[in-house]
Amino acid sequence: MGHPFPIREIARQAGLSEATVDRVLNGRGGVRESTAREVHRAIADLDRQRTQVRLVGRTFMLDIVVRAPERFTTAVRAALEAELPSLHPAVVRSRFHFRETGPVREQVATLDRIARRGSQGVVLKAPDVPEVTAAVGRLVAAGIPVVTLVTDLPASPRLAYVGSDNRAAGATAAYLMGQWLGDRPGNVLTSLSSGFFRNEEEREMGFRGAMRARHPRRALVEIAEGQGLDATQYDLVRAALERDPEINAVYSIGGGNIATLRAFAELGRECAVFIAHDLDHDNTRLLREHRLSAVLHHDLRQDMREACHLVMRAHGALPPAGPTLPSAIQVVTPYNMPPQSPDLRG
Repeated sequence: MGHPFPIREIARQAGLSEATVDRVLNGRGGVRESTAREVHRAIADLDRQRTQVRLVGRTFMLDIVVRAPERFTTAVRAALEAELPSLHPAVVRSRFHFRETGPVREQVATLDRIARRGSQGVVLKAPDVPEVTAAVGRLVAAGIPVVTLVTDLPASPRLAYVGSDNRAAGATAAYLMGQWLGDRPGNVLTSLSSGFFRNEEEREMGFRGAMRARHPRRALVEIAEGQGLDATQYDLVRAALERDPEINAVYSIGGGNIATLRAFAELGRECAVFIAHDLDHDNTRLLREHRLSAVLHHDLRQDMREACHLVMRAHGALPPAGPTLPSAIQVVTPYNMPPQSPDLRG
């Protein structure tokens, strides 16, 4: 009977001596049939429990490298920490490298320091630019698996992507926007934090494609590079509203929604429909106040759990699994908000 387990481990599982187990495995005789069955049962039990057996005593040090506003990095940290108990008996420790903004070279320098120092894995949210792709290549060459989080780097040798299908999310936003605006005239403002994040680009493409197909006469007005920060977002939105008096709806792809609403209010403009992403603490409050129409939301805890499992599999601590599926997209309104703390979801 083939098996990958040491005799000592089988003996402990069966409650027998190592000598007895050795005789059964090597067919030396002198062992009762019931004892032989106990040995084979122990091997079957160990096989079913293989995940736990292989994880006992394993410690995985992960580096979480994220460029995003504080409201999102807070949610990432909380999501990972909430999932740690579910990862036992493995122990996952984490180092957080968070930046709200800054030049790409700073994030690349962080990734290169990790490559030199060593890590069991990197969970990364970064712009899709050649410098970052090259840095991921250096991490992988150093034996460090990289999992991209909520925004992908498909040209890099990353291990996998975890997050939602962003193009489908954008198309969902277009469907809702069209339904809620109906025949009412007006233009839609689309807002990106940066054109270098692939998830935002894909959301915008999904939104624009669906709007053109379903509502070809409705104009879309794009602003970008607000970095999801309120100060820069306010200036961009206000300027767009002053240029175009027909804007009366918003699809916020990159955040900064408090600033966007302030710009509408200060100019005395109505925002008839406002669709946003991520149930962070800002959007949770705005949704409860009925200042957002809906938030497109996915379970960030599920993403962080899957990222940890992917790293464990890369080190042989978990058995292989099928391809990673996108996180489900949830449409959250003021009337179906999840009961969990918003800081644990994203």
